[in-house]
Amino acid sequence: MAIATFYLIEPSGAQDSVQGHIDYVIYLAHYFSSQGAKVYINAQDRSQAEAIDEALWQKNPEQFQAHNLIGEGPQYGTPIEIGFSKLTPHRNRQLVINMANDDTNFAESFAQVVDFVPCEEKAKQQARERYKIYRQKGFEMQTIKIENITSYIKEQST
Repeated sequence: MAIATFYLIEPSGAQDSVQGHIDYVIYLAHYFSSQGAKVYINAQDRSQAEAIDEALWQKNPEQFQAHNLIGEGPQYGTPIEIGFSKLTPHRNRQLVINMANDDTNFAESFAQVVDFVPCEEKAKQQARERYKIYRQKGFEMQTIKIENITSYIKEQST
């Protein structure tokens, strides 16, 4: 059964900032790809996808993760592929980390979906709608409160 996990972002947490959210997504992508999953990061738009790509390139060489923007890279892709809404990822992806606030009709092609519940009220309502869609499509649902991992992320980037 496919699983959809929603991470609850705390208002005072580092993940509530734009860069903090990107850092957390990179942390999750690194974690899942190190477990052998082929990860697709679904950014809100091209600009956000490029910001994620650039943040991954800024990591220390010891923490480098092979990745590519959709349409770039090797034929069979890298462990982490970055795209944005309305693009189709490589067919061999098991997990999607969704950062977009819009339609989630792509989700059923993945065994696992990671999504977020932001603090801002409009984005929170959009997350509730995505939650309903995932549940209606038969996903096993779970929620996780994000622990503040700021010190871990800072440690990994130095």
